[in-house]
Amino acid sequence: MDKTAKIFIAGHRGLVGSALVRTLTAADFTNLITRTRSELDLLDSKAVDTFFSIERPDYVFFAAAKVGGIMSNKTYPAHFIYENLQMQNNVIHASHTHGVKKLLFLGSSCIYPKLAPQPIKEDYLLTGPLEPTNQAYAVAKIAGITMCQSYAKQYGSNFISVMPTNLYGENDSFDLANSHVLPALIRRFHEAKETGSPTITLWGTGTPMREFIHVDDMAAACLHLMLTYDNPEIVNIGTGEDVTIKGLAETVARVVGYSGAIEWDASKPDGTPRKLLDVTRLHSLGFKHTIALEDGITRTYEWYKKQPLLP
Repeated sequence: MDKTAKIFIAGHRGLVGSALVRTLTAADFTNLITRTRSELDLLDSKAVDTFFSIERPDYVFFAAAKVGGIMSNKTYPAHFIYENLQMQNNVIHASHTHGVKKLLFLGSSCIYPKLAPQPIKEDYLLTGPLEPTNQAYAVAKIAGITMCQSYAKQYGSNFISVMPTNLYGENDSFDLANSHVLPALIRRFHEAKETGSPTITLWGTGTPMREFIHVDDMAAACLHLMLTYDNPEIVNIGTGEDVTIKGLAETVARVVGYSGAIEWDASKPDGTPRKLLDVTRLHSLGFKHTIALEDGITRTYEWYKKQPLLP
């Protein structure tokens, strides 16, 4: 990738997209192309085709997606499958039509089978039933991966796909109704500290294990693969390390400075006991994460505190 090559980051305002912009800028790539939704609606096939015909990007990072928590996925499955399929179809096809040199598509570890063996290898995709609560989103993302692989097979397109584990960091969502576990914990512990609450109650037993990677490590991995990897087979992006939810909560409490008691409501569901990615392929390709979990949480909390209006 030439430092002046045209690079389109779809979804540049989101958690992953904004990290890609930071990472590419830090690596001295000088010709980044971004568009807000009001400037380019990725659901509009004609608008996307016109954009590609005019801008002619050399490389595409596809980080745009409709995402949400369990409740959103359960309530609006039609929105999740339609919008994700439509955006993917438009951008991937336009990338082929207008001669993009390489495209990187973002999948998600949550689209692996619900009961996949641990740690999860790339080969486990499509080997079992999906998690019912986000099936519409998962089917759309699987279609995007298959589309990239199909264009590679039929046309020789250099379209690659990655499967990130749980992400966190700057520009994450801290909305308690829709956010994922780590940003939700940061917000809850922060608010408990601010109000002087002597206890905080969390759902479940705290025993499930989860893997987390800071979004800047994720973006660095994407750039590394864009520079070095030309195979349509998917690549997991994670740390290969997991932590109990209890351990995670204690770490967040320590970072935030909350000294009250943590109580667990075992009447609430725990979810899947463990979800850990096998990152053997990623490591063999020369990339390993550098941001330790507590360091990453500290960075995220410092960013969160600087926001003028906490969400």
